[in-house]
Amino acid sequence: MRFFADLHIHSRYSRATSPEMSLESLWRWAQIKGITVIGTGDFTHPKWLQELKEKLDVYDGNLFKLKESYQRENAPLSCTSDVSFLLTAEISCIYSKNGRVRKIHAIVMVPDIPAAERINTALSRIGNLSADGRPILGLDAKELLRIVLDNSPEAMFIPAHAWTPHFSVLGANSGFDSLKECFDELTPHIHAIETGLSSDPMMNWRLSALDGVTLISNSDAHSPAKLGREANIFDLESISYQSLSEAIRMRKGFLGTIEFFPEEGKYHYDGHRACGVNLSPEETLHHDFLCPVCGKSVTVGVMHRVGKLADRPTGFKLPNAPPFYSLIPLPEILSEVMKVGVNSKAIGKEYLRLLESIGNEFTILMDTPLDDIEREGSALLREAISRMRTGNVHIVPGYDGEYGKVKIFEEVERKEIKGQKRLF
Repeated sequence: MRFFADLHIHSRYSRATSPEMSLESLWRWAQIKGITVIGTGDFTHPKWLQELKEKLDVYDGNLFKLKESYQRENAPLSCTSDVSFLLTAEISCIYSKNGRVRKIHAIVMVPDIPAAERINTALSRIGNLSADGRPILGLDAKELLRIVLDNSPEAMFIPAHAWTPHFSVLGANSGFDSLKECFDELTPHIHAIETGLSSDPMMNWRLSALDGVTLISNSDAHSPAKLGREANIFDLESISYQSLSEAIRMRKGFLGTIEFFPEEGKYHYDGHRACGVNLSPEETLHHDFLCPVCGKSVTVGVMHRVGKLADRPTGFKLPNAPPFYSLIPLPEILSEVMKVGVNSKAIGKEYLRLLESIGNEFTILMDTPLDDIEREGSALLREAISRMRTGNVHIVPGYDGEYGKVKIFEEVERKEIKGQKRLF
């Protein structure tokens, strides 16, 4: 059975998240996106864990279902499907090691509520779990791994958004130069890393040190509409915590990932957002890592950091590696096709119409024949999705916390595509 899983999200108890990040909303939006298994996020937060216990029913395989009494706002009929929840949390470790301050985020996946409660009890002795859905602890990431394994040997511990400059295991500002430098003798327990929005598997294949770990991707969503902007693809006979974790560990039944175009991520290039300076790694070296406008240090992005640690050339393809698929969220495609803002009512209306007539968003972006897209949408939408599927897009890379800007069409190209005048 082929399905999609988004295992890193946040609840409304995390900072800077939408109040709509409830179990009811996550259940509905997972169907809209085409996600079968979704992480709960934030099981370390006492109020969220209590809500999970109240609203979810456990079933065979240590996954959870939303109780029927809470299934109030349905997805479009064409998107209706089963959704399972898996217990997950993200934890932030800030500490000093080898003479530097380290800021490492980690995803923790556990099989059941008792395991989550044991981990929470141990962590509550170290920091305040009620302050944030993603708790900040003065704890070495290696010791966090040890605590997780001691309290739940079946748990998965995955470094989150592994290349982000400020809060990741390999990031330029506060990370390490290798997984081993961070986790020492516990490194064999790291079976996967999350590549993050600003890198993709091809960039990670440049490091032979990562050949033994699975490259997973997740949305890190702070609002329901962002679910599935990155995700994982599985093909398993049965869906359970054990089968999912085993697929990640062994890469059997793990079919690959859904990715952002990495240039669209907020930290792909180097730069200094305050001055509007966006630099390639070569330009950063030319300017001696200083902003050419104000002279302050630039934020070194993911592309530069990968290049520094890599021992293989750009474009290296790891033999037998699972594939990946770079997608643009459907509302963003519609925004360019219709030439209106992505959050406008017109986009919301057309998005819902396409879901109702074709199916969930992943189906539209990946599987629906182009002729069907043209029939239900337009010639311009057909061409936009065709170009996205082949990677024929133009992107101004993101930098220093600023998302990249994706363009599918140049204005002159829009006029050449038949049928534009009758659109929408």
